[in-house]
Formats: sequence, C-alpha cells, structure tokens
Amino acid sequence: MQKKKLIALAALRKLLTCAICVIALVALFSVHVPIFPSSKKLTTEQSWTQELAPPHLWKAPLPSRKLDRSTGTLETDKLWKPPPNRDFVPCVEPSTNYTSPTESRGYLLVHTNGGLNQMRAGICDMVAVARIINATLVIPELDKRSFWKDSSNFSDVFDEDYFINALSNDVKIIKKLPKELATGTRAVKHFRSWSGMDYYLDEIASMWEEYEVIRAAKSDSRLANNNLPLDIQKLRCRACYEALRFAPQIEAIGKLLVDRMRSFGPYIALHLRFEEDMLAFSGCTQDLSPAEADELRIIRENTPYWKEKEINPVEQRSKGYCPLTPKEVGIFLTALGYPSSTPIYLAAGKIYGGDSHMADLRSRFPILMSKETLASVEELESFSDHASQMAALDYIVSVESDVFIPSYSGNMARAVEGHRRFLGHRKTISPDRKALVRLIDKLEQGTLKEGKNLSNRVIELHRRRYVISHQNLRSSTSITLDYVSRYCGTFKDIHQ
Repeated sequence: MQKKKLIALAALRKLLTCAICVIALVALFSVHVPIFPSSKKLTTEQSWTQELAPPHLWKAPLPSRKLDRSTGTLETDKLWKPPPNRDFVPCVEPSTNYTSPTESRGYLLVHTNGGLNQMRAGICDMVAVARIINATLVIPELDKRSFWKDSSNFSDVFDEDYFINALSNDVKIIKKLPKELATGTRAVKHFRSWSGMDYYLDEIASMWEEYEVIRAAKSDSRLANNNLPLDIQKLRCRACYEALRFAPQIEAIGKLLVDRMRSFGPYIALHLRFEEDMLAFSGCTQDLSPAEADELRIIRENTPYWKEKEINPVEQRSKGYCPLTPKEVGIFLTALGYPSSTPIYLAAGKIYGGDSHMADLRSRFPILMSKETLASVEELESFSDHASQMAALDYIVSVESDVFIPSYSGNMARAVEGHRRFLGHRKTISPDRKALVRLIDKLEQGTLKEGKNLSNRVIELHRRRYVISHQNLRSSTSITLDYVSRYCGTFKDIHQ
C-alpha cells in the first residue's frame, strides 16, 4: 500500500513539473525573450543605433503600413518604391584611344562662383576645359564674395588630395602656382557661356602664345552640354561623381546624420528653399507678411549682382517660378499619401521667418528633422559658420535618402537628382509647382477641400514626374541631369 502511494506521488510530481515547464515556455515566448541568435543580433543593432543618436532622438524603426485605398492615396510600398532603372548603368570609363595628358602649355586658375552646387558644376567644367586646352589646373578658388560670404577654401569642402589623384590620368592638377609665377603677368578671361570645342581650341588655347597663366573669372555654365567629344563628357562625369568627394570631416558627419535618420525608418529628404536669399532673389511673397515682403524687396534692391529688381510675386507664383512654401509642401505630401509618421529630413539653411512659417508643416509631419536637431552643437561647431560646408551635409543626406523632394528646381535639386540617378535611379519627386498652386488656391478659396478628390488630382499630376525617360531630360543651369541621362550612363546590353 505504501509503495502504491509513493508511485502515485512521484507521478503527481512529474505532472506538476511538466505543467510548470509548459507555463514557463508560454510566458517566455509571449514576451519575446531573445533566446535565438538572430534575436541577439537585433538587440546589438538596436544598441548600436541608440549610440549613434542622442537619447532624446532615438526611436525604433517605424512599421511599414499601407494607406486606406478609399482615401485615393497610394499604398505605402508604392510611395517608397524607386522608379525602374531600365537597365541604365553608370558608364564613365574613357575609350580605348584615350591618352594621358601631354606636356602642359600653361596654368589655368579658376575663380568659382555661386553656391555649393553651382561651384561643383563649374569645377567639373573647368577640369574638362583644362584637358581641352592642355593646361595644368590649379586647385580652384571657392567663391567668398557671394550672398553667403563663406570663407571656406577648396580643402575645407572637398578632399583635395583625392581630387588630384583621381584625375591624374586626365589632367595635371596642382595645389598652388609655382613661386616664380605667383606674381607674374596673367590673362584674366571671362570664358564665353556654353562654349564648345572650337572656342577653347582656337580662342583660348591661342592665348598660350602670350601668357603662361590664364585666369577664368567665372566657372559656371562655361562649357556647352552638347556636341562635345564623348571622352570629354565622360571626364566631366568622372570629375563630378567620382573625383569630387567631400572632405573627410564632412563625409564623416554626413554619414552620421544618415545613420541617425535611418533609425526612424525610410525617410524623405525635403530640399525646402524657403530661405532669405531665394525669396529675395525670386520676389516670391506667398504666406509672408507685408513687413517680411518689404524686407526681402530691400535685400533684392541692395544686391548689385541680382539684375531683376521689379518682380510681380503673383505672376511669378502663377507661372511656377516660386519655391513651394512649407505650408504648400505639407498639403502636397499629405495629398500624395505620406502618413504623418513619415520621417522627413529638412535639407535647408535657415528657414525665413523660422517656426512661424514651419508650424503647419510640422503639425502634419512631426518627425521633421534637420542637421541641427540630429547632431549636437559640438558636432556641427566646425561647420556652422560656413554655408558651403553645411550645404554639403544636406547634400549627403539628400543623396542617400529613400525619396528626395525639392520644393524648387534650382542647382541643388538638379545636382542631387542627377547624382541619385547615377547611383541607381533612386526616387525623386519633382513637384509640378504651376499646377499645384492652382489647386492650393482653390483650397484657400473654399472651392476644393482636402481629401480623396485633391489626392487623386495630385497623384495623377505626379504619377510620371519621377519616372523620367533618359531621352527627355534637359537642364539649362546644371550639367548633372543632362549628363547622367546621356553621357554618364549606358544600357547593360551594350556592355554584354
């Protein structure tokens, strides 16, 4: 009898032990304790991401969500999906009969002009010009007299040594003129805009007979986009997308900003040109107070190299010549279907009017970040007083974004879109400003409301504005789009 009791007790203990184990396993899986190697890896990655960003910024990546089809908006995956590359790949290698530079006939000094991206395009042009006229290129001087009054030197913005070495088989480049020529006579020449081979081979190259040094007074738009030898076009591409890297300290902080934006999930880089110089130059006054409009008019009138002084702001906007305002951008993104949880990187300088003009956009998209909010004051300290270096940070984050949206089709918009196309047709949406302002005016007048109707119209307007055929690209102020479409790439089957 005693033996039977002991057997029953042992069986009961085994049963209770099994029950406890089952309960423990259920509890374990219900709280997702990381017991597998993959879970441990995820924990490590999250810890690394947290270290990249200040504690108040870090959030887990946002979940992928689809939008309600009934609203007329696109599904989330379509909002982020890049356009097809149509087997178009980078092709910048020189032809088989391309030779190393021959003995130089003289030295080419270059004074660049404009903002960062205008100077970038000009530098690429001058590399090609130096090749054409068989010159030794002296590292270009950056513009220090423009609107931004930036004192940066070439080596502050770009990787000088890499630039020289990367183009060593194309053009001889030196950092400074030889001492014996530093104070000698030189020809100062305004190269004619959009000039071809004949101009440089005949008119400019003939100057070597009298001068050892030629100084180009301006660099932008000095070389034609068309009817140049293919190897010259490819040289411009190599200079722009391979040789002209940013300085190491800029690249490092730029990568840090990208990583911190990535911690929020896929993100939009918004180039918001609602800045003092742009508004003053263009004469656009939408969403501004009379006092603000008057202040910008005075700035325009007192800037001597801005030739157009009397501008009709209503006419400018109706023709699509004005950058979208922050409020208009918010309406546009909402109509496209981007949810309020979309992370947005603000690629811009100081927004004119500050928070008062950003309130509407921020209320729609609260995860609105910038280099100033992603990085600490100490991290940005060495760049903060230099517009070109700060713009370079925006350029890096914009090129690496999942979607790039410019509020105005200026030099940076074209440069970034071209670079993104060169890297693999990353998605860019260029707002149809002329059509958009008509719709937004109807909202203001009360004849149209936000919702399905507006969304359908905005989506239809922009359905093909980010899938642009390579044959149909044209650019009047920057090399990048035209070059990427016709000279910096080719089709895969041509290689095979």
